[in-house]
Amino acid sequence: MRRLHRVRRTLNYVNLSTPLGLLLARVGRARVTTGPDGLLLAYGYRFRFPIASAFTVGNVVLTKHPEGFLTGALLRHEGRHASQYMCCVGLPMLPLYVVAVAVSMMICGNQASWNLFERLANLEDGNYTRRSPWWFHTRPPQKE
Repeated sequence: MRRLHRVRRTLNYVNLSTPLGLLLARVGRARVTTGPDGLLLAYGYRFRFPIASAFTVGNVVLTKHPEGFLTGALLRHEGRHASQYMCCVGLPMLPLYVVAVAVSMMICGNQASWNLFERLANLEDGNYTRRSPWWFHTRPPQKE
């Protein structure tokens, strides 16, 4: 494991985001396994919220899907979110993320396209599509 991943793992435990992720995994009856780069992968998460195919809290990546779903680009995307928890000093990431969702919804009507956290984690790796701001879709007034 690279030094950055060890630091991220340690800081996300200390800032309480990983313990919260583990609590969510337990309450959601997910099966937790160790993953690459210090991540913990929680498969079979049972709650309907959030609606994403996978989400990260601290170093814990939770998904409703069975084991083996978290691979490749999606896992790299979720790993970037784990680093965002480290940079946001843990739990403040949650309200900041909610604000970013609201901003994205106001700009384009989509929760991820203009969400700063999703953009920094690479939208496409998270299976999100890029959408234009709503003002690109408005038509100028027609002359009579």
